[in-house]
Amino acid sequence: MHASIHPLISPARLRDILSAPDLVLLDATMPLPGETFDPEQRFVEARLPGARRFDIEQFSDPESPLPHMIPTQARFATLAGALGVSDAAHVVFYDQGNAASAARGWWLARLFGLERVQVLDGGLPAWQRAGGPVDAGAPQAVQAAAFRPAPRFRLVAGLGDMRDHVRHGDRLILDARAHGRFTGEVAEPRPGVVSGHMPGARNLPFGTLLDDHRAFLPPEALRARFAEAGVTEDRRVITSCGSGVSAAVLSLGLAICGRTGDTLYDGSWAEWGSTPGAPVETGPGRSAVS
Repeated sequence: MHASIHPLISPARLRDILSAPDLVLLDATMPLPGETFDPEQRFVEARLPGARRFDIEQFSDPESPLPHMIPTQARFATLAGALGVSDAAHVVFYDQGNAASAARGWWLARLFGLERVQVLDGGLPAWQRAGGPVDAGAPQAVQAAAFRPAPRFRLVAGLGDMRDHVRHGDRLILDARAHGRFTGEVAEPRPGVVSGHMPGARNLPFGTLLDDHRAFLPPEALRARFAEAGVTEDRRVITSCGSGVSAAVLSLGLAICGRTGDTLYDGSWAEWGSTPGAPVETGPGRSAVS
């Protein structure tokens, strides 16, 4: 990450720079399991001024049977460029309430080399509470840009990596799913996926990093949450969830705390829980929640 930019931007600060020529606002709103709304309709009804629609389903690998797997460099570059995102742009992601989809957009942009990328803390609801202007109706066409990817694949872990890390215990695996899914008491929302968690993983539901308005807790509170989950300075972290989306909230929280070198398991539980022979544990494990 560029040393001069913080992962989060406040509504007040964003309003100050709203007319900057290199600023690109991306609405990454996507429903999580259990949420039922049309993100496209919400985008038409209310969005940040000049915002473009960042569809996470499109910014995924269409050839993979797993949900939300990272796209190829070429696909990301083509789709990002069509939204007017150059590799020199200042991109601010936001969503309309769950925080996870904006975090996934932020993580993807960083993965493919974007330096100046932030998340609007609290999303569109925080912007509206602060009195920020919104657009509605059909969005205007945008001028395409050239995006040249410079991928940082060290930020992502695959199934083979996870098998090794589970076997050797050399990484702390933080699982962002709800507690019942982690323990195996609640069925997974995707067919063919068993319930439970990876051996040695700890449960840190992504919502525990957020306040009642879905904005991030202050850094000192985040550090306390991570410490309770077993995070230490001398051990790298891998974040995981159901399909790699809400895990990005944990990844963003770690970045807010100044950590670098942590990774996200892209396939997450959708992959691990559907892989024959992958070890699975149930029960509370070493959970960070009660």
